[in-house]
Amino acid sequence: MSGPAMDFDTLRQAMGDNYEQPEGPARNARAEQLLAEAEKLDVPLAVIEALGHQLKVYNYSSEKDKMFVPFARLLRLWDEHPEDFDEYEIHSLHWVFKWMSAGMLDQPHIPLASIEKWLGEMEYRYRLAGHSERAVRGAEFSVAAHLGDLERAERAYAAWLAADRDSMADCHACELHSQGWWRAERDADTEALELWRPVLEGEHSCAHEPHTVLASSLVPLLRLGRTEEARAHHLRGLRLVRPMESMRAAYADHVEFCALSGNEARALELLAERPAYFTDSGDPRSKLDYLAVTALVMDRLTGLGLGGRTVPGPAGRTWTAAELAVHAREQALSLAARFDARNGTSYVSERARARMDRRPLVDRLPLGVRSARQAAKAAAADAPPRPGTAADGTGPAGGGSRPGAGSGLPALLAEARRLSQSRSPDAVAAWAAVSRAAEGRELEIRDRAEIADHAAMERGPEGIALFHEAADLYDAAGDPGEALAARARAAYVLALVGGAEEALATVTDLRERALALFADGGTGVSQTASVLVGRARTLVHRVQEDGEADGSGAADRAGAAESAVRELLAFAEPHAADVRMASRAAEAQAMLGELAAHSGDAGTAAELLGRAAEAFVAAGLPWFAVEYESRLAGIARHLDDAEGAERAARAALQHGGSRLEPMGQAQLHLQLAEILGGTEQVEAAAEHALEAAHWADEAGQGPTLGAWARHQLGGFLLRQERWAEAAEILESALPDLTADMHGDGAIVQTRWWLGDCLTELGEHRAAAEHWLRAADVARHWPEQRDHAMLAHLAAEALGRAGLPAESERAYARAGDLWRELGNTHALVRSLRARAWVVLRTEAGLDGARELMATAVRECEEGVGAVSAAADGRDPRVALRLVSELGHTHRQFGDLVARSVTDGTEEDVARERFEQAWDQLTRAVSVFASLGDEALHARTGAELGAGWLEADLRRPRAAAERARGVLSAYAGAAEEDEVVGARRAEAENLLRVVEERAED
Repeated sequence: MSGPAMDFDTLRQAMGDNYEQPEGPARNARAEQLLAEAEKLDVPLAVIEALGHQLKVYNYSSEKDKMFVPFARLLRLWDEHPEDFDEYEIHSLHWVFKWMSAGMLDQPHIPLASIEKWLGEMEYRYRLAGHSERAVRGAEFSVAAHLGDLERAERAYAAWLAADRDSMADCHACELHSQGWWRAERDADTEALELWRPVLEGEHSCAHEPHTVLASSLVPLLRLGRTEEARAHHLRGLRLVRPMESMRAAYADHVEFCALSGNEARALELLAERPAYFTDSGDPRSKLDYLAVTALVMDRLTGLGLGGRTVPGPAGRTWTAAELAVHAREQALSLAARFDARNGTSYVSERARARMDRRPLVDRLPLGVRSARQAAKAAAADAPPRPGTAADGTGPAGGGSRPGAGSGLPALLAEARRLSQSRSPDAVAAWAAVSRAAEGRELEIRDRAEIADHAAMERGPEGIALFHEAADLYDAAGDPGEALAARARAAYVLALVGGAEEALATVTDLRERALALFADGGTGVSQTASVLVGRARTLVHRVQEDGEADGSGAADRAGAAESAVRELLAFAEPHAADVRMASRAAEAQAMLGELAAHSGDAGTAAELLGRAAEAFVAAGLPWFAVEYESRLAGIARHLDDAEGAERAARAALQHGGSRLEPMGQAQLHLQLAEILGGTEQVEAAAEHALEAAHWADEAGQGPTLGAWARHQLGGFLLRQERWAEAAEILESALPDLTADMHGDGAIVQTRWWLGDCLTELGEHRAAAEHWLRAADVARHWPEQRDHAMLAHLAAEALGRAGLPAESERAYARAGDLWRELGNTHALVRSLRARAWVVLRTEAGLDGARELMATAVRECEEGVGAVSAAADGRDPRVALRLVSELGHTHRQFGDLVARSVTDGTEEDVARERFEQAWDQLTRAVSVFASLGDEALHARTGAELGAGWLEADLRRPRAAAERARGVLSAYAGAAEEDEVVGARRAEAENLLRVVEERAED
């Protein structure tokens, strides 16, 4: 059963409320209901307005094809009863002629002849109404561009720009978007971006701009190599188009951007967010755009070897990338063929094919948002080289070998040995290739020993037995020194997995045997050094496992470790011409540095680690310096040596280069980002945090290290006031941040930053939600200042969001916390803000006055308490509280004065003005007691009181106050904005008082 009929005012309010709802079928259905309500009123203008509302919501929705019916009705009403239209509706009717032109182009079933006829009709009616031909020529340009009639399009384009702008012209932002789009279509990307610049910089905007400009700019920016801007435009623009159902074509541009920039996983996520876009048929042209970029993404995935991957697609079945690639291409070309059949050209199909066949413009463009890595791109499990691997410099020196049975095996063995002797990190992969090639073949004992040795290096704890097998084979091959080295490697791995004491006994015995064998000439320098390094590492590891550097036992262990390291250093240094021994000597310096760090001697640790890194680089082994340079960067930060920390971190990245595994890249970029952020180099910090997030995703650590990198990146972007980008990144990080992994402080900080970003973007309700959820975490912390601050921020945001009751509750929560914390300033400010909010609730003026009175009392008590405890405290504390009291009186007066409306009875209004005047004069007195420091505050209150005196018909008092303000600023600098504003207001008050006196 339907409710009572609406009156016209209620109908208008309902249409206004409906237009504020999200685009989509629900809003459209409500518009249809409101039209039915309008038809019940027997008010022609009500029907006209309801038809206009219906047309507007259809135009900005997926049901765009429905707008022709209400427009036809409107046009008939205009032709039959133009007197029923008011000025606004006449303007609106002519305005939507442009929508009809575009809408007809979007519908391939509408004949081209009808579209051309409509252009003529539009031109006739615009001329009849006295409008410029600018909008008509713009519509003609759109038709010609769609048809591919380039000559006609250029003529219409020129005529469009030449015609005068009038009230029918599209807004500047929309016009610039269309102009830039055309220049980009004509391969003039730089010119397009220059045309778009005023929109991108915020000089011109509207309900749909810069949304579409940001989307349209993506591919031109990639083509020009301006990737930083492209990334920023994607993050900023996607945020704008996401909630707007009608912006399928712009959304498609973002999907395309991802496909062309190495972000196929991100493209899939976007497709998954909009399943209805695959099938919504109300706007065929944007559907063609969406299907074309879908085919582009799926072809890209298929080309990467991921054709069998399950992907998001049209509802009703499961799709693989290869299947959807075929389906989307067929559907896109079918739609394009319908447009071409209507147009009598092949232009739309040619453009669709060109779009679907585009090749990536950038191999890899990190976006910062979380994204699953593609299987075809993923490396094997990423981890730093384990101690005891060839890349760690502990492999055997290698020796001669007779050719093996398998073709190519001798060459593989020779290459693997060469790489081991040069301490190349590529030795790991080389020995793995040897192992694969040697399967099922008869090998010499020495060859088998080396293969087993290197295989053990890659197996962690499981490699201990294999090391011993290798040692036995070395013994059998007549190389006892290498056998001892293999057993030393096994002992070190044993120490790493908890067998330190057993390992130490083993390596102590191995050392004695190796030194004796070396003295007798039974083994070489390299093998002996391998045993010594194994012992040194085992002893250093035992020290680091102690956890404490104090105590006699700990000191003895540290001394033993240092002695073993220095023995290694003394043994290796004389042979440093051999790269293997140079590596051992450098590692010994590094171990001495680690021992110094463990003992708390950060300065010595930094010096020794620096020497070690320099030695590795000098030996031509920069990749071994990376670990120690990273460690050095951390120690330098501890020593407040920001320059040294940055230098070391940059060196680690440089020396690691392309040899770093993804996880190493992520860690080093993040370390440098944090160092740079600490020295306010936030732009560079953001770049490295972005790289860190990307590499963490590549390493399969997106939810852990990647989330932390995104958290940091969002903070760096926020510090640059790049609000939309920061919000997108922080929202991406939030689902992965956990208290166990990242700490609840990171979660609170992320939500805090998000609230800041969303406030700047005008999304106040969402900002409040983040601040309240952060407050719910912070409420459990011992220190409650953050809890109080978050509640206060949430209250402000709720007030801006038009939710006074919720805002009042949040202010009450914040006030209680500020009181418990003894922060009178914050308490008073929360009470004042709460009073303004309460004025808009059922409690009204009475509730607001009570809160303001409480704020005054808290100030007065605070001043009294500080004065009574004048025990050497900073006198500025009392002065700040006095100033707060003055501002409270000032706001109290303003609040009472503003409660008077046009409907307030005269006696009541006068009473309230008197109360307000009393508060303002008290404010003047308080500010006056503070002298020149509070001059601006005092004169502001003086003028407020003066205006009230004018309203209370006390012209002399009002004029005296105005003159007093002018006198206070006699001789003051004109360029001071506050001085200029106060003088102007005082002169205006004098003028008003004089005019009233004349009346």
